Amino acid sequence: MTASNESPASAMSNRATNLGMSATPEDDFSNWYQQIVKKAQLAENGPAKGTMIIRPYGYRMWELTQAELDRRFKDTGHENAYFPLFIPQSYITREAEHVEGFAPELAVVTHAGGKQLEEPLVVRPTSETIIGEAMSNWINSWRDLPMLLNQWANVVRWELRPRVFLRTTEFLWQEGHTAHADEADAMRETLTMLGVYVDFARNVAAIPVIDGEKTPGERFAGAVKTFTIEGMMRDGKALQSGTSHYLGTNFAKAFDIKYQNRENQPELCHTTSWGVSTRMLGAVIMAHGDEKGLVLPPGLAPHQVVIVPVMPDKNPDVATTADHIASELKAAGVRAHVDHRDQRPGFKFNDWELKGVPIRVELGPRDLEEGHVVLSQRLGLEGKQRILFADLTADILERLPRYHEFLLDRATQFRDANTDAVDDWEGFAAQVKSGFAVAYHCGRSECEDDIKTATVATPRCIPTAGVPDEGACVRCGQASAYGKRVVFARSY
Repeated sequence: MTASNESPASAMSNRATNLGMSATPEDDFSNWYQQIVKKAQLAENGPAKGTMIIRPYGYRMWELTQAELDRRFKDTGHENAYFPLFIPQSYITREAEHVEGFAPELAVVTHAGGKQLEEPLVVRPTSETIIGEAMSNWINSWRDLPMLLNQWANVVRWELRPRVFLRTTEFLWQEGHTAHADEADAMRETLTMLGVYVDFARNVAAIPVIDGEKTPGERFAGAVKTFTIEGMMRDGKALQSGTSHYLGTNFAKAFDIKYQNRENQPELCHTTSWGVSTRMLGAVIMAHGDEKGLVLPPGLAPHQVVIVPVMPDKNPDVATTADHIASELKAAGVRAHVDHRDQRPGFKFNDWELKGVPIRVELGPRDLEEGHVVLSQRLGLEGKQRILFADLTADILERLPRYHEFLLDRATQFRDANTDAVDDWEGFAAQVKSGFAVAYHCGRSECEDDIKTATVATPRCIPTAGVPDEGACVRCGQASAYGKRVVFARSY
């Protein structure tokens, strides 16, 4: 899809001359993604393999993500805490499935302070173990439950094929960890937090995710049930953008997380964990971007409105008025920025299109005389509009939510157009090359492995919204296991 204000032909010609973009999402999605990350000044590779440096523009997107999620966590009763980066290796080994699942990704410290450590330390890949140990000390009675914790932290998982934001050796995230008296309460928590992620994805990131349960072969290591939100990227692949896990009593047994019930009898707690990472920034890039670069939803745009003074040297009041407009917008809660750089207007226009700013406002000497500004929208608006100074703030306050809905509808239409229910293997294999295939599945891990080997596709989730349905497995022909169709796709 081509952005407003230019024909497809002119957009293609300007790409190389103005932006230096040599790849399009249609022709070379991987290269296109890497170019946007670099040219929009979001992030770059760190000096150690698999690490990343998040630049201010990209980090502001993460700060906005944090703020939106943190408010939702606190509204649901959670409190923030912080736990150590280094975890004794013995903690990791106490939950068998957990250590087996994470063993290939662990970074282990064996020497420090010039000598070998008595016990190696694992650099935090996730914190179920160390938080479980703390919970065992903090929880005594049913009165201490539920315990609802979250931490904002970095984690390290040794990635063999890193990609900025999507899979890096070190990344930023939040990880929630909670303890409950019984399975029912823990499952309510698990699904509540899944709902928080769905709400954030739709209402902030403008991504129409599909939520549902992972198959046993796709569960988090040590979990009884894993739930996920899956977004479709502009190349038809899926991106797991957040997960919520019911851990049962697995970690409670390993770390002796017990409480005295109302009858003064000891019982094991039921625990959960859930998380969203900087991968969400990759989701926003890949779910909305186009041949010009980033397309940012207003909720995650560092600048929701950029004001570009045109020929301020001809009339100093142009720059002064631009600053005044920005102040009024900021007072109304809009993230507004005035671009005072000593660059030609055309360079600035292209630069802010590349960086995905939702709304651009131009103000020159003639506009100043006539009492209006010229407004452009990143997508969804043909041509430019002239808005009177007096009407601008109200216009933008109404325009930003409409723009969010436009992006959400655009992404939803793309997802739906590239999703199909299939019943035969040939149709399945063809569908997962370009989108989501919704099919019956027997649930056997051997069949999942066979499907992955043949098509690279995996079961993304058993959708929460799926209607009850039964049939023969699309690969092996055995009876379906889940009472509804499963979403399959290639994924990041």
